[in-house]
Parts: sequence; structure tokens; C-alpha cells
Amino acid sequence: MHLLAVNPLPWARSQMAFTLAFHIVLVPLGVSWAAMALIANYRAIKHDDSDALLLAQRWSKYMAVTFAVGAVTGTVLSFEFGLLWPRFMGRWGDAFGIPFAVEGLFFFLEAIFVAIYIYGWRRLKPWPHFWTGVPIVIAGVGGSTSVVAANAWMNEPSGFTLNAAGKIVKVDPIGVIFNKAMPFEAAHMVIAAYIVGGFLVASVYAFGMLRGRRDRYHRLGFIIPFTLAAIFTPIQLVVGDQLAAWVYRHEPQKFAAIELVPKTRSNAPETILGFLNSKNEVVAGVRIPGVASILSDPTSGTATVVKGRNAFPANDQPSRAEANVVHLAWDTMVGLGTLLFLISVWYGLSWWRRRDYPKSKWFLRVGAVTGVLSVIALEAGWVVTEVGRQPWVVRNYMRVGDAVTADTGVWVTFLVVLALYAGLGVTTILVLRGLSRRYRGQTGAWDETDVPYGPNDGPGPGGATTSHPEGVGAR
Repeated sequence: MHLLAVNPLPWARSQMAFTLAFHIVLVPLGVSWAAMALIANYRAIKHDDSDALLLAQRWSKYMAVTFAVGAVTGTVLSFEFGLLWPRFMGRWGDAFGIPFAVEGLFFFLEAIFVAIYIYGWRRLKPWPHFWTGVPIVIAGVGGSTSVVAANAWMNEPSGFTLNAAGKIVKVDPIGVIFNKAMPFEAAHMVIAAYIVGGFLVASVYAFGMLRGRRDRYHRLGFIIPFTLAAIFTPIQLVVGDQLAAWVYRHEPQKFAAIELVPKTRSNAPETILGFLNSKNEVVAGVRIPGVASILSDPTSGTATVVKGRNAFPANDQPSRAEANVVHLAWDTMVGLGTLLFLISVWYGLSWWRRRDYPKSKWFLRVGAVTGVLSVIALEAGWVVTEVGRQPWVVRNYMRVGDAVTADTGVWVTFLVVLALYAGLGVTTILVLRGLSRRYRGQTGAWDETDVPYGPNDGPGPGGATTSHPEGVGAR
């Protein structure tokens, strides 16, 4: 048994990181897919557009699948706080749990209206049905904001009073939720959700068009989500810049890791790639003199002083290895974000000049990979946030090592979760592909018996071909 007893800290961190990385891919779809479906739904009603109607109907079913999987993975994450970090929850749960309670309310609201929206396709008139989808969008944004508020509280804890023994004796819910980091982090995440969700969905239709499916249905399926993502991408650059400036002012230890600044200095360079060696020196990479100082505070330019890692005790900041990870993740996020911005400009200029997306195969090839690129950028952003806070679980109050479970067999749960999530991921992909194959075989519109493993009626190679009995405007 002694051989099976291991240090629980790295295993708990690995399990939390893995489950969060898995769940975070589903969040953008949960937040943005309802908005995309409503845009298609609006066009269907307003212009009696059967292709847009078909998109809205099918997207609502995809949305339901990813919502259900996201509910499962999100629930696992919630339980992990208590199972992997019991001392953290025991001491800080009274404050930390408040945003999650609010998120729970948004989750139930979203679940209710997802059911109503799907169930109401053939039971409600067009405009009343359309408006049942609006609460899904609101709840998605509210739920995401609530969870990010909890994470922001870990970075900037507030809204509580401690007694002499360090126990919470009073909690201000408003102070907890609306902590100083929350507005910046929440805006950054919600915008990222629309960017990632838009590019992910658009990339599927771009791939389909590359395979010869150039009909109007696929064109709309590409244009709606890609336009949504392209609109939010330049906004994200501005919000991200403001968030970085906020981190410079309020989380200097993290900022020193982000910019890879070993010693406090003015005229700090912007280092692209590169890493800290064993002597705490920056090696390799490309250094652009003064840019880190300028971006930190443009008003003072290169005279802006950036605190280096030497300004803080070694055990109060990310380790050298962690700083290298944070810096690489930062470069990845910013680099891919800039690339997606340039792609959005390409798309925007074409639309401005010709009222259409660029027709070249190269643009479609690029569009087909934007989904993957945006997911990588999203994951990298969360690495910056979480690893950059090390060694703290609640910054300046509790270290990660003081929060972890004492169970030395936690590695077993990590392996079990790894296997379960692998099965869940494969099943989700199979279900979505099953829906897609059936839809490609259909010649008509909505059929409520059309589920991945449901009965197949009528002709058609992929399933039912029952047409909608009424026009869009006639319901």
C-alpha cells in the first residue's frame, strides 16, 4: 500500500486542469450557439427563408447535445472542489460558493428554455417561439459570468471579514461577485465564447464547402457564425489590452511571468517566445525594446517601470518553470488572437466590397482551421490565468499546497476521470456526427422523430424526409 501512496498535489492539479480544459471547450458553444440559432431564426421569420429555418432548427438540436454534455462536465468540476480541495472549501466556501449559487440559477433557467425552444418549434407561432430563445442567450452569458466571477475572486479576493483565527465571519455577496477582477475577466471570457463558438461552427461549414457542398444552406451556415466571431475579434483585442494593463497594476507577479521580466526595469522589452534559464536569464526568442513598458502604461511610454521577478519572494510567485509556461501560453494566445483578427479583417474587407465572403479556396481552408486555432487560444488564456496565480489558490491568503486533499490515492480518481472523459468525448462526437449524417440524407425540414438513434421513416438514404407542413410565416 505504501507504493500506492503518492503526493496528492500534482495529481489533484492534473485532474482539475484536465477536467477544466475539457469543459472549457463546451462553454463557448453553450454561450454562443443559442445566439447563432436565434440569428438564423430571425432571418427565417423576417424573410421567409427556409434555409435559415433549417439551420436554426438543426442548430437547436446540436445546442441541446452540447448543453447536456457541458452540464455533466460542469457538475464534475463542482464536485472536484470539495473532493480535491476540501481545505480550500472548508475555509473559503462561504464566499467562493456564492457565484456558483448564482450560476446554478442561470443553469436551471437555461435548461428550462432550451427545452421550451426545442419543444416549441411546431407548437408555437413564429415570433412567440423566437422570444423563448432569448432567455437562453441571457442565461448563457449570466452563467458564464458567474463562474468567471468565482475565478476572479480567487485572483482578487474581497467581500468577506475574517476573525483573529482567519475564519470567515461575515460575507458581502455583492463584494464577492463584483470583485475588482470580475468585470475584466468576465468580459474577456464572454467575448471569447462568442469568438470560439462562432469560429468552431463556421469551420464545420467551411470544411463542407471545401468538399463541394456549395449550396445556400452551407453558405448561410458559414456566414452567420463567422460574421459573429469576426465582429467580436477586434473588440477582444481592446478588452484583452485593458485586462493586461489591469494585471500589470494589480497582479505584478503574474505580469512578470507573462512578460518574462527577471529584474525590475524601465524600457522593458516585449519578448516573443524565449524562456528563463536556470540563472533566471531570458534566452532565445525575439526581444522588442521598450514595448512591454509602452503597453503597460502608454502615458509614460518606455519610462514605465515593470516589476521583475526579483521584486518578490521566490515562494510568492510562479516558479521558473511555471513562468515559462505562462509566457509561452501568453504568446500563443496573443499570437493566435492576432492571426484571427487578421483573418477577420480579410473577411470584413471582402464583405464591405462585394457583400460576400472571399471566394478563394485558401480562405475556406483558413476558415476550416479557425475553430481549432480559437480553441487553442482559449485554452492558452486559461493557462495564463491559472498557472500565473501560482502558488496561490486564493491570492495572498491560501496556497495551493495548503488547500489540497490529504488523500494519497487521488491518482486513482484522476485515471478514472481520464477514462470516463475519453468515453464522454468520443460519445459526444459520435452523436453530433450521427445527427450530421442524418441531416445530409434529408430532403425536407424538421422532423421530431429525427434523433441519432431514432426510427427512420420515408425514403432518403439518411433518415426521415418529412417536410414541414407549413411555411415559416404561416405558423
